[in-house]
Amino acid sequence: MPTIELYLDKSVEQNASIYFDKAKKLKKKIKGAKEALEKHQKILEKFEKKKEMEKKEYDENRQENVKLKKEWYEKFRWFFSSENFLIIGGRDATTNEIIIKKHTDTNDIVFHTDLAGSPFFVIKTEGKKPAKQTLNEVADATVTFSRVFKLGQSNSPVFHVSPGQVSKEAQSGEYLTRGAFMIRGKTNYIDNKINLAVGKLNNGKLMAAPLEAVKKHCKDYILLQQGDRKTSEIAKKIKAKLGGNLDDIIRILPAGGIDIKKS
Repeated sequence: MPTIELYLDKSVEQNASIYFDKAKKLKKKIKGAKEALEKHQKILEKFEKKKEMEKKEYDENRQENVKLKKEWYEKFRWFFSSENFLIIGGRDATTNEIIIKKHTDTNDIVFHTDLAGSPFFVIKTEGKKPAKQTLNEVADATVTFSRVFKLGQSNSPVFHVSPGQVSKEAQSGEYLTRGAFMIRGKTNYIDNKINLAVGKLNNGKLMAAPLEAVKKHCKDYILLQQGDRKTSEIAKKIKAKLGGNLDDIIRILPAGGIDIKKS
C-alpha cells in the first residue's frame, strides 16, 4: 500500500496544502507527457504513412519495369514517326558515337543542328522513303533535344545528310572529340521548331516526340513547352496522368526548364 509522509511540524491544513501543490505539479507533468506522446505518435504515423507510400511507389515502379521489356533503341532517345518509322537520337557524346558507328545503315537519314554538342537523330528507313511529314518531325525532335530547348530559343538551323557524308576523319591538323563527326558534301536544311509531347503507347510505354507523331500513336498525351519548372516536377505530373516510371519519364525529357502547355 502507498504510504503518505506527514510533516509533524506542520498542521493538517499545511500538510494538505503541500500535497495539493505536489498533485498539481504532477498533474501538469502528466499533461505535458501526454501531449508529447500524442505529438510523437502523430510524427510516427506521418513517417509510417510516408514510408508506406514510398514502398508502394517502389513496388509500382518495379512492376512497371518488369512488365515493360526494354527494347534496344530505348538506351537512346527514340520515337516512331507518324509514318511509323523508328527514329533514334543521341543523349550525349557517347550515344551519338554509338548511333553513328553501330546503328546507322546506308539508306538511313542523319539529322543534326549547326550547334556544337547537338544530338544526332537518325531515321531508320529499312529501305523505304519517308515523306516530308517524317522529315519535319525528326527536324523538330533534333532541335527540341538540343541546347536550343535549354537556351529558351524557338529554333536553330537543322540539316539532314546521308550516312556516307558523316565521317570520323578530321581535317588535317584538327581533332574530333567523342561524339563529334565531320559532315562532307551537300547539307539539306529544313525548317524546324520546338515541338514536344509525351504520350502513352498501346504497350504502356511513354514516348516523347513531336506532337504529330505522338497524336498518331497515343490516345492520351501531354503537350509540353519551354518553361521555368524543374524536370522532376513536370515528370511527376506526367506520371499522375499517364503512369510510368518516374526515372524513365525524367530520362525522356529534354534538359532545361520545362512546363505543360495548355492546349
